Amino acid sequence: MFGRRAGRMVLWAAVAPALVIPARATRLAVKTDKGKVHGLMSADGRVREFLGIPYAAPPVGSLRWAPPRAAAKWSGVKEATSFGSRCMQPRIYADMRFRDPGESEDCLTLNVWTPKTAKNLPVMVWIYGGGYNTGGTSEPRQDGEHLAATKGVVVVSMNYRLGIFGFFQLKPLEDESPHHAAGDYGLMDQTAALAWVKRNIANFGGDPGNVTIFGESAGSFSVSAQMASPLAQGLFVRAIGESGSALGGAMGSFSTLQAAEQSDARFAQTVLGTTDLTELREMSAEKILKASMQKVNGRRARFWPDVDGYFFPESVPEIYAQGKQAHVSLLAGWNHDEGSFGPFAGKQLPPMERLKTMAEKEFGADAPEFLKVYRATNDQQAARVGADFAGDRFIAYSTWAWLEAQVKTGDAPVYRYKFDLGSPGDPNHPAQMGAFHSDDIEYVFGTLDSRLGAKWRPEDYKLSLLMQTYWTNFAKTGNPNADDLPKWPQYEAADGWRVMHLSPTPSARPDVHRDRYLFLQKEWAKRADQ
Repeated sequence: MFGRRAGRMVLWAAVAPALVIPARATRLAVKTDKGKVHGLMSADGRVREFLGIPYAAPPVGSLRWAPPRAAAKWSGVKEATSFGSRCMQPRIYADMRFRDPGESEDCLTLNVWTPKTAKNLPVMVWIYGGGYNTGGTSEPRQDGEHLAATKGVVVVSMNYRLGIFGFFQLKPLEDESPHHAAGDYGLMDQTAALAWVKRNIANFGGDPGNVTIFGESAGSFSVSAQMASPLAQGLFVRAIGESGSALGGAMGSFSTLQAAEQSDARFAQTVLGTTDLTELREMSAEKILKASMQKVNGRRARFWPDVDGYFFPESVPEIYAQGKQAHVSLLAGWNHDEGSFGPFAGKQLPPMERLKTMAEKEFGADAPEFLKVYRATNDQQAARVGADFAGDRFIAYSTWAWLEAQVKTGDAPVYRYKFDLGSPGDPNHPAQMGAFHSDDIEYVFGTLDSRLGAKWRPEDYKLSLLMQTYWTNFAKTGNPNADDLPKWPQYEAADGWRVMHLSPTPSARPDVHRDRYLFLQKEWAKRADQ
């Protein structure tokens, strides 16, 4: 059912004033604070879809590298029947497929999927991943139609600025800001979309007081960031993170504004030939995008969030340590084989001698303790440990640190999972990659059939249905459980730090690797202090 927009009927047509407009057509015209929008019905008639709604002004010209501004009002009824353009980005990941017109700086739009007769339903706002460099709401695997049709929720997704357009820091940008801040524009876009939901979602059948944010990879980082930012306080009541957070790890947390400004100034002068803000804003988006992909001294620049003093008054770990984050229920976890994707993809898994060498290089005198807590005594175990540590270093540890911080200071229930079902294989992800990074997205959205070439099994569909139910139960009540589901306990010391293992035989079990993460916490804290 995914991607067959041509098969859907737009139930809106010009009619004579004397005619009565059918009720179902009336429901496709919805009022927002900027004007009316007109959507379309899903092919099966169960879901109303409103696509490409502007939630902020186009960030072009003088608004390039500026916080999102209010969208302009419009007269009449705006068609909301196709996805808006995705934000400017390079082509990086082969498994990303889009159904939008292409890349543009004019990209700050969102989508709403809502049941035909929705009223006061829980709202789930999705934030896509892609390393803050790529992604868009039009990917078939992130389509909200199925969840809205079968699980009684309203689903929203937004485009947000990426890469150099979303996370560029220069001193002139700080100087022109009334908050003396620069960067984090992509994160502020997300917050602006959440504010739009607060103002408008009731007209689409959603409950503005029951909003859950959820995301994967950079989207999961973003969920943890929205929880930390005072700008997003009160815009959501629950959070779900799938693989990743902004609470540090081997690569540390987000950099300071000053460090980011110095790095980006060197890039701008070397690659773009200027740090003059007027000149940079007059350059074409295509030129800037192409330049952002060039290597300087053998390395490609990374444009990421920074501790700007406005969106983040302090570092994310400090905000959580002080209990200043949103005190909302959190459900988070990661996949069994995170290290088979991302920066560690294709690297040889280390047997024992290579693992010892790696441990000595990474942890120095503490290498024996690493080998003890990771429990490798032979080549076979070392291969698995190498894969596990790659995943921990990449993204699992930061997710664990987020869960731990929220348990300690968040004053709300926390649930932890691990996605264990190995992939059946597809052209972009061989089966030997296991439960790879991003493998869970289609399971959560109920969109398995959107993954081209996958050899799905009955257990995949069964687990997908279970995860959809857990996720939407959590969005409805803050608790993923129901009488007919395997019990998912809270993640807490009093209950043995139990983790819900999502597999064909799902069960909650005590965390047997807790000593690993406590070791990494100690080691990487040393690095952060240096």
